[in-house]
Amino acid sequence: MRLKKIFILLILIGFLEPVWAERIKDITTIKGVRSNQLVGYGLVVGLDGSGDQTSQTPFTVQSLKAMLSQYGVSLPPGVRPQVKNIAAVSVHADLPPFAKIGQTIDVTVSSLGNAKSLRGGSLLMTPLKGADGNIYGLAQGNLIVGGLGVEGADGSSVTINIPSVGRIPGGGTIEREIANPFANGDKITLNLKRADFTTAKRLADTINQVLGPNNARAQDSVTVAINAPQDVSQRVGFMSFIENLEFQPGEAPAKVIVNARSGTVVIGNHVKVYAAAVSHGNLTVTITNTSDVSQPAPFARRGETVETVESDIDVTADFSRMFRFPEGVTLNEIVRAVNQVGASPGDLVAILESLKQVGALSAELIVI
Repeated sequence: MRLKKIFILLILIGFLEPVWAERIKDITTIKGVRSNQLVGYGLVVGLDGSGDQTSQTPFTVQSLKAMLSQYGVSLPPGVRPQVKNIAAVSVHADLPPFAKIGQTIDVTVSSLGNAKSLRGGSLLMTPLKGADGNIYGLAQGNLIVGGLGVEGADGSSVTINIPSVGRIPGGGTIEREIANPFANGDKITLNLKRADFTTAKRLADTINQVLGPNNARAQDSVTVAINAPQDVSQRVGFMSFIENLEFQPGEAPAKVIVNARSGTVVIGNHVKVYAAAVSHGNLTVTITNTSDVSQPAPFARRGETVETVESDIDVTADFSRMFRFPEGVTLNEIVRAVNQVGASPGDLVAILESLKQVGALSAELIVI
């Protein structure tokens, strides 16, 4: 009898779906802990004749004159230098949270003018500003360009990737810190990356089970506030413990995402359809032209040889299959039924859209 009970228990376990737990750090962010965007304008020098055409990009010449004037070099009035080894560029980078003065960050350099390539160039010192207009970093260094552009004498050219964009690993140096609210207040707020009331409640319940009741409170479908220690060092250890806790988030809503360009269809879990019938078939029209020559009868006094065309039209219809979705069909049954009729991705898109229009598809249909 005992072995029989164990056997029945193993069978029931086999029918259960696996439960996947997520770490808190993987599905949440801390309020106020974020990166900031920096941008700057500068010059790339040392190009091998692939820089801006100064006749079409006057701002490059203006930038060159302004830079030279800072070092006491002034060009005579009316002189317009023709330099093909300089390119005006924009420089942008992300300032990570808790970044300190003296640390380095990667920067991306993009051509603003008509430079053909930035390969082999060096970025001169460029201030990096934030949205408030303050300078938070400086960028300078040699560019790494993954693209390649080659042009022949006859005007033919070959371009691989994008040669007008490059990167400088560690090319930016932080000169100003950004105040962070992590150490302020008596609470730490976690924001879910995907809004869901069930996930927010389960997150608060998991933290309360570990820390005790009323230590975490779900404020809406995204925000969960947690009581945190005032001391900064203790708060760091506290968050290290919290972010590694695991819990089961709520399941995502039923969605069907269709990429109309590539024909890719992704069907989420819990997608069901109500009772509906779908007919799938193809109609093929084949037109064949046959050329023939018409000649006059032998010894005829009149007539001429002409070419005639005869058309043969054949209309065929593939075997049309109709299948019925009973109410409450699951995801696996939908895929199996569509595969049985040999539907292509485009046909599957049409079937799903038709089901949605008649109200038989119990999911959100998103076409991108």
